Amino acid sequence: MDVPERRRQDPASDDHRPAAEEPAQHQPATKKLRSRHITMITLGGIIGSSLFVGSGNVIRSVGPAALVSYLIGGLLVFLAMRMLGEMAAVRPAVGSFMEYARVGLGNWAAYLVGWLYWYFWVGVLAYEAVIGGHTLNGWIGALPAWAWSLILLAIFVATNLISVRSFGETEFWLASIKILAIIVFLGAGILYVLGLWPHSDFSLPNLWQHGGFAPHGFGATLTGVALVIFSYFGTEIAVMASAESQNPAKGIRQATSTVIWRVLLFFVGSVFIIVTVVPWNKLPEATDVTNAPFTYIFHRLGIPAADVIMQLVIFTAVISVLNSGLYSASRMISSLAEKGFAPKVVSRKARNGVPVFAVFASILGGVVAAIANFVAPSSGIFDFIMNSAGLVALFVYVFIALTQLNLRRRMTRTEVDALQLKVWAFPWLNFVLIAAVVAVVIIMLTSPDGRTQVWTSLVAMAILVVFWPLVARKLKNQDAEQSAEDRSSVG
Repeated sequence: MDVPERRRQDPASDDHRPAAEEPAQHQPATKKLRSRHITMITLGGIIGSSLFVGSGNVIRSVGPAALVSYLIGGLLVFLAMRMLGEMAAVRPAVGSFMEYARVGLGNWAAYLVGWLYWYFWVGVLAYEAVIGGHTLNGWIGALPAWAWSLILLAIFVATNLISVRSFGETEFWLASIKILAIIVFLGAGILYVLGLWPHSDFSLPNLWQHGGFAPHGFGATLTGVALVIFSYFGTEIAVMASAESQNPAKGIRQATSTVIWRVLLFFVGSVFIIVTVVPWNKLPEATDVTNAPFTYIFHRLGIPAADVIMQLVIFTAVISVLNSGLYSASRMISSLAEKGFAPKVVSRKARNGVPVFAVFASILGGVVAAIANFVAPSSGIFDFIMNSAGLVALFVYVFIALTQLNLRRRMTRTEVDALQLKVWAFPWLNFVLIAAVVAVVIIMLTSPDGRTQVWTSLVAMAILVVFWPLVARKLKNQDAEQSAEDRSSVG
């Protein structure tokens, strides 16, 4: 399915150098991301409405054993990030796993995973813009929701176009607000659980009372993994951003080595507080911000205006995802264009190193999807985009596992020993991650919503496969032209 690449790269050769470092190097050091930006991007990438609101529905369907679901899901993400980190520490690339898939598996793999990832973020941009538009319309009804959505998209186009530092600074402060809210939640929650908070009692027994730790059986715990695995998607943004930082290798090590502790602290820690402060079967169904688990717990703690506080925090989470999602989508499609998988114009960069056309190409997809939701909500276009991107996270994890597996096998013993960041128990953890992804897909097929996501995602992939022969032919022609030029220059 692959075609000859212009420069067949091998990790064991000189081409193991960072192929995508050049764009970042053209930026002044003052415009690159700093270590604090990378840290907050890593944290911000995994904190969104799926934690603040969606965790309640997971707990209601699984019980206190949702702790195990989040723990397993976090472990799988950690494995994927470790594999990605091993490759990125040696070869920092803005295109991240797309570039590694190209080197490790071939052009066809890079084409598929790159376009699927971009498509995923286009859907996320549309979704978050719609949510943000409705939120602002509820606060300020002078403008319709669709107008607020477009304003939000325009604002974050601006922050992304100014410079990569502008994106990083914006994400730093947005992520800080989310993190502060969770720290307050965890600190006050622990005091409540221990009976040290005003009007509270020791409530740890809520973990095993009210039907037991796993009231619906441990099978439901595995089903919960399929629900929570998508909540963690976004951590890989930090690895992409590290390639545009002042110290890429350091940023990548920080992002991939510490992600598991952040997952444990913010996700598992928050779920622990929820299931111990209140019995799992007394938790209200989370349909909006006002009855979200975080809001409910803050009310229980006696914190005034809890719903207003959480509205602001969740709105911050929404616009944070808009900011980081646009960055991620634009860098991915720009990298695709650089390798010949997308129109070349998309790879063009401004003097500040920002891929301007890629930013507009990414936001255009989000605008179209968002407008479709408002203008023709019954058309099914918006729903298809949302559902068909559902398996992208799992596809990406599989490609990461396979790519790292292949690249490591190409290395010599000396090169493996020299790795600054290394996956343990190679190659068994690769097989564990792939098997876990297969298990999650099988579990998804057991529910109507899960089946919809699986089949629509496969349709989206099938469309990409249909267009691959055209892209492959284009690459082959470019290779032939390059070879002819090389021969004429030698002659």
